[in-house]
Amino acid sequence: MNYILFDGAVRNQLLPFTFTRPVADIRVGILTLREKWERLLGTTTTTITEDYLVDKYPMVELEENVMINASFIPSENLVAVIEGLKENQAVFYKDEPLAFFAKEDQEVDFDTFDVVQYTYDDVIRIAHSWDIFAKNGEAIVRDFEELTAGRSSQPIPKHVVVFNKENIFIEEGAKLFNCSLNATDGPIYIGKDAAVMEGSMIRGPFALCDHATVKMGAKIYGPTTIGPHSKVGGEVNNSVIMGYSNKGHDGFLGNSVLGQWCNLGADTNNSNLKNNYAEVRLWDYETEGFAHTGLQFCGLMMGDHSKCGINTMFNTGTVVGVSANIFGSGFPRNFVPSFSWGGSAGMTTYKTSKAFEVSEIVMKRRGIEFTTEDKAILEHVFEESKQWRKG
Repeated sequence: MNYILFDGAVRNQLLPFTFTRPVADIRVGILTLREKWERLLGTTTTTITEDYLVDKYPMVELEENVMINASFIPSENLVAVIEGLKENQAVFYKDEPLAFFAKEDQEVDFDTFDVVQYTYDDVIRIAHSWDIFAKNGEAIVRDFEELTAGRSSQPIPKHVVVFNKENIFIEEGAKLFNCSLNATDGPIYIGKDAAVMEGSMIRGPFALCDHATVKMGAKIYGPTTIGPHSKVGGEVNNSVIMGYSNKGHDGFLGNSVLGQWCNLGADTNNSNLKNNYAEVRLWDYETEGFAHTGLQFCGLMMGDHSKCGINTMFNTGTVVGVSANIFGSGFPRNFVPSFSWGGSAGMTTYKTSKAFEVSEIVMKRRGIEFTTEDKAILEHVFEESKQWRKG
């Protein structure tokens, strides 16, 4: 069967991260949503997403296809139901289409479908940007069980202090030096060729993905995910770094999400709790207002390719778009549009020619090409975000 992951109704609620990727390629837990689906389905997938992303994320449609809502995290029960779908059948979770069987070029009208309600209690859905960190603990546990089932961890070095050893898994090539791993409250996963340097203290649930590094003396509280090829130091609490991003120095990052190719300057700090302990609200791109999160703790949402200078301070519930460059004293506003340049004293437009120069250099350092597809995506984001930039 040909499986296609679609963005669904929540794509705009997952901005700024879905400016540059389909919903399926968001990382939560250890794996991306796509990687989770492909492991449990035992096959590759393609994507239905925004038109401007299609060149980089093409769709392959065959005569018979099963469409899957990518915002749902798969489980064995859910996959079993989906694999059993027949022509003109759909699975719904409450009022939301979860998956359906479709012929090539078929016009989908759910009124004509045989609809099955999904009633298992194992549903985890990433429906808002803050769900990425808020549901990260559940996602780490589920991924840990999937990735480690029937496998043996690499030996834990004798000089590493461990608690709840059976809940720790170390992949081949990982290096750990005189650090502390406490898996009492949740599993700890150390990916291939990852490194945990001296003096680091880590509490699970925690995932350090392939080729990522925890720097000396870091203090990390779960549930936290450090994506592939990222470097992290200082203090981190309940955050997700999707990959290829750096928070290499002291400073606090809490209840936050960073996209790819981000960099936080030394002593960057974010607030994750309002002084009055009130609910945190976050910028909503669809309503162009601040949405209720229902959370008391919520920090920084930063889109791909954005960066900030040393000593940057982010207020509680700050949203930074794609390819922004923030610096200077004081707190920038709680919503920083994509391709903004500046800080609390004011913002101007970060010209694409300059931004692309930086992206090319940054990606080349990791051996990755800044492609024409990447450039076209960012050019689209630049045009789409004009409405929110004042400078």
